[in-house]
Amino acid sequence: MEQLLYSVAILACPVGMGLMMFFTMRRSGGHKPAQPANAQELASLRAELDQLKAAQSDAAARSNLP
Repeated sequence: MEQLLYSVAILACPVGMGLMMFFTMRRSGGHKPAQPANAQELASLRAELDQLKAAQSDAAARSNLP
């Protein structure tokens, strides 16, 4: 009987955590896939990336000067 009590006490935490995760996922509707980026957003991000690369190469060129 004592061993059964210990077993129930040890299993209570993982079982409770599993139930909480299940109900949380169920309430939020599960994992929703990310929205695909539209063309305008992609163009904006690519332009920003080009600006950052140019600034980084300028900074590297300045640091290599004597």
